[in-house]
Amino acid sequence: MKKHLATAAALPFLFSAAVPALAQYDAAKVEKLRDAALKDDVAWDITEGLTTEIGPRPAGSPAEARARDWAVSKLKKLGFSNVRVETFDMPVWERGEERAEIVAPFPQKLVLTALGNSGATPMDGITAEVIGFDSLADLEAASDADVRGKIVFVSHGMVPTQDGSGYGYFGGARRQGPTVASRKGAAAIVIRSIGTDHHRNPHTGVQRFADGVAPIPAAALAIPDAEQLQRILKRGKPVTMKLTLTPRDIGTHQSGNVIAEVPGRDPKLGVVLAACHLDSWDLGTGAIDDATGCGIVTAAAKRVMDGGDKPLRTIRVAWFGAEEVGLFGGIDYLRKHPKDHAVIAESDFGADRIWRFDSKLNATAQPIVRDLGALLAPLGITQGFTDRASGSDIGPLSASGVPTIELQQDGTRYFDLHHTPDDTLDKVDPEQLRQNVAAWTTMLAVTANAKVEFGPVAADQQ
Repeated sequence: MKKHLATAAALPFLFSAAVPALAQYDAAKVEKLRDAALKDDVAWDITEGLTTEIGPRPAGSPAEARARDWAVSKLKKLGFSNVRVETFDMPVWERGEERAEIVAPFPQKLVLTALGNSGATPMDGITAEVIGFDSLADLEAASDADVRGKIVFVSHGMVPTQDGSGYGYFGGARRQGPTVASRKGAAAIVIRSIGTDHHRNPHTGVQRFADGVAPIPAAALAIPDAEQLQRILKRGKPVTMKLTLTPRDIGTHQSGNVIAEVPGRDPKLGVVLAACHLDSWDLGTGAIDDATGCGIVTAAAKRVMDGGDKPLRTIRVAWFGAEEVGLFGGIDYLRKHPKDHAVIAESDFGADRIWRFDSKLNATAQPIVRDLGALLAPLGITQGFTDRASGSDIGPLSASGVPTIELQQDGTRYFDLHHTPDDTLDKVDPEQLRQNVAAWTTMLAVTANAKVEFGPVAADQQ
């Protein structure tokens, strides 16, 4: 990988002839900004500082509040304007004790963690028979009589993909499984972690019980433990588990979005939004999810800011709060800023190299896709879809028709680390991080200066 990126950094002159002569911005200047970003240290500095000086940043927690203060100070020191926090209230769930063991037929402990918004067992736990299902669909098809009073176990094996496309399907067991199990009268549910590793680290993640559904204890087993439970069930003997989970809802607390700007020459042309999220789960230090994202978009915006020419459009950097537990930050931002934007983008898929860019732009902005294709090619990035792009916190904005660009990171190993204790700084490759900054610098320099009309995207593209 290092060899690949070093080669890409040395090749811009081979591609420059393919870049159109653009009236709205100087392609040579964009290339210079792009190539200089391959030596960037700002993204690493932000990632290292946030994970070291704050650590885990659960939504609505005192740690997330300290992270907002840290972010405001950092963004001001970097020279951004209009740095501020836009607060909002949110319900907060807090993790408690987490223990599980097979009582019979083969007594042994299991490693697991509660899913967000899990219900609680009594303090001394519950003991019940386990019923296993190979998929969420199998659980949905089961009779209530078979499930009632039992601990449901859903097992299925997610496989790595470069674009992370399996997460939508396999994540259903986490997102909808607890509601389905509760409706069928289950005492609790445990699932195979939604991940692709084989470390003994469980993957947490949010789930939300549907309206009117009674919360039940809900947890994810580390993948080796899930496979162990599968093998035990296949022996054909009744399996009994003791489960203890003691999370609790602690009421309404405050979160917030940290916003900073590079003011543009013409405010009427709308804002280019570069987004990430500040909060993290509590098991690791939130390095890849999503301190690196905040480092990437901020470093790129600073490179455009320091590039010598004030951009045509304002670039707005947004570090969203409370993403992990339900996109609260993105929803609050949409409520406050529904019509500010020319184009939006978000970094929230780790920090491995960007390999493709997707876009969802209106017809008059399509020349941007061609230009970006030429300017990003030296970084090893290819053009992807032109009718789809989104993000996590920017998803509602994108769905409303706001033009969107998505710089696709390599997700092959992302779900080895996602929502686990392994989400720590040592998993970040500094060279791949710099390639991300170079790609984002290119995209921001082009979109912030392009003299095209970024109008609403047609309904058939949303």
